[in-house]
Amino acid sequence: MSVGDGIAAYDLPERIASYDADMDIMHPNRHKMVQVALDVVPFDGGEALQVLDLGSGTGFFTKRLLDTYPNARVIAVDGAAAMIAVASERLGDQSHRVSFRTGDFRELDALLSPGERGQLVISSYALHHVEHSAKVAIVRRCAEFLEAGGWFINADVIVGATPVVEARYQQLRLAGIVSRATPEDPRFGSPERARAFLGKLEATEGDQPLALKEDLAVLAAAGLGQVDVFWSEYREAVTGGIR
Repeated sequence: MSVGDGIAAYDLPERIASYDADMDIMHPNRHKMVQVALDVVPFDGGEALQVLDLGSGTGFFTKRLLDTYPNARVIAVDGAAAMIAVASERLGDQSHRVSFRTGDFRELDALLSPGERGQLVISSYALHHVEHSAKVAIVRRCAEFLEAGGWFINADVIVGATPVVEARYQQLRLAGIVSRATPEDPRFGSPERARAFLGKLEATEGDQPLALKEDLAVLAAAGLGQVDVFWSEYREAVTGGIR
């Protein structure tokens, strides 16, 4: 499954309509993860930051960042025009502080202006859609975007370090999803149904998450320093590094 196919999956009207509600069922930690990311970066709330949001989706992370940094401006990159339309609506009167760029984030050179730089790169639930070598290349380009002392923060999906651990994580994941879903939702009526739905979704979106150790190695290989994990729970983590 190519990244292009994964992008197309996010341009489907039925996927967009339920995206945020589904995320709260499947990834309730995303609220905490974004808060951890914003807590970790050391910038003053009044700074006029230039921020790159990689795979900005419906604008969930961008919205929280703009609320936290009222003088910040964001370059929001996403491959799905329908996602960007939802993000623009979500941001409302803050949209004038966002430059939306529609395109594949593997091709950042085509989406960023020559010499365009910033102090922060953020990403959430996006980079696990690309394979290892492409991920290194993307993060390396993000590091080039950053000024000295700039931060790269990624809130994303990971996998267990061993098959046994991953199997247990999956059991916990499915039990949580079923407990949060409404009983009448046919996708999540049982762990077996949830697993079937997630398997199809992950194949469509081309998911290729890495173990936490491998994810940190990607950041280091891309040229970031001070690489660390700031938060993790089961199959999700907030990681990052500094230019």
